[in-house]
Amino acid sequence: MSANQKLKLFYLAKIFMEYTDDEHALTMPEIIQKLKEYDISAERKTLYSDFAELKHFGLDIISEKSGRHTYYHLGSRLFELAELKLLVDSVQAAKFITDRKSRTLISKLEKLTSRYQAGQLQHQVFIAGRVKTDNEKIYYNVDTINEAISSGRQISFHYFQWNVRKEPVLRHDGALYCVSPWGLMWDDEYYYMVAYDDAAGQIRHYRVDKMLGLSITDLPREGREEFSRFDMARYSKSLFGMYGGEESVVSIRGRNDMAAPLIDRFGRDLILIPDGPDHFIAHVRVFVSRQFLAWVLALGDGVRITGPEKVVQQVQDEIRRLNEQYM
Repeated sequence: MSANQKLKLFYLAKIFMEYTDDEHALTMPEIIQKLKEYDISAERKTLYSDFAELKHFGLDIISEKSGRHTYYHLGSRLFELAELKLLVDSVQAAKFITDRKSRTLISKLEKLTSRYQAGQLQHQVFIAGRVKTDNEKIYYNVDTINEAISSGRQISFHYFQWNVRKEPVLRHDGALYCVSPWGLMWDDEYYYMVAYDDAAGQIRHYRVDKMLGLSITDLPREGREEFSRFDMARYSKSLFGMYGGEESVVSIRGRNDMAAPLIDRFGRDLILIPDGPDHFIAHVRVFVSRQFLAWVLALGDGVRITGPEKVVQQVQDEIRRLNEQYM
C-alpha cells in the first residue's frame, strides 16, 4: 500500500475541485486513472462509498447518465464563478494592493474553482500599468491596526508623502504620530484608518499605505465619547477624495435634471425640496475642500451653491484663483 492510500478521500476531493465543474465531468475510469497518478489504487465499488462520504462532508457531487457512461462533477462551490470574477476585479482595481500581491491573491482565488474556470479568471487580469502602491507592508499595517482596535491601544507611526523626485518624505519633519485608531475604511480604492488625534482633539484619517514603522503602544485609546457619536458612512460620504476641510451644511440649488449626480454621491436618502417647477434645493453635510468645490463647478450651470455665505465666498475665491492661474 502506498503512503498516499490513506489520503484517498483528500485526493478524490482535490480531483473533483480541480478537474470538474458544471461544464466538465469525469467518468469512473477517468477518476480511477487520476487517483493512480497520485499513486492511489481504487475500485469502482469502493469509490461509490467514497462519493457518499464526500457528499456527507458537504461536497456537491453530481452524477449524470449519458449514453453508456455516468459522468461525475462538482456542483455548487463556496464561490460561484461570477463571484470570483468580482473578487478578481476588486483585487486588480485596488490601488492599495501592490502588483506582486495582486497576482498572488488572484492566484489563490483561482484555486477556489476548477482549472478550466481558473483560465477564465486569468483572461480578465489586467494589472500592468494600473496605479498601485509600492508599500508591501500595508497588509501588516492593516493587521496591526485591527489588533490595536481590538486591544484598545494607541498606535505610533511615521507618515510620508512623495516629493517631485518620487521619493518618500516624512511629514511634520519626521515627527512620530501617536493616535487612537477606531476603524478602517476603503475610499477611492485606498485604505484609510480613521482615528482620534488627542493632541488636536479631532477625528482624522490617514492613508494606510503611507504609514511607516507602525507599532502598538501601551497607551489606552482616546476618543471613545467622540466615536460614540461618529457615523463612518456619513463621514465617508461627506469627504471628497478623502481631503479634509471645515465641515458644513451646504445648500445647493439645482435643475431637476441634475438630481442624478447628487443622488449618486449622497445616496437616495437625500431630501430634494422642490423650488419652483424646474428646480430643487438640497442640503448636504460635507467637508468643504477645493475638491468639493471643483466637483460642484464641474456639474456646470445646472447646479449652484446658495449657502452658507461663507461657502459661497469660497466658491467665488476659487473661481478668481482659477481665472488668475490660467490667464
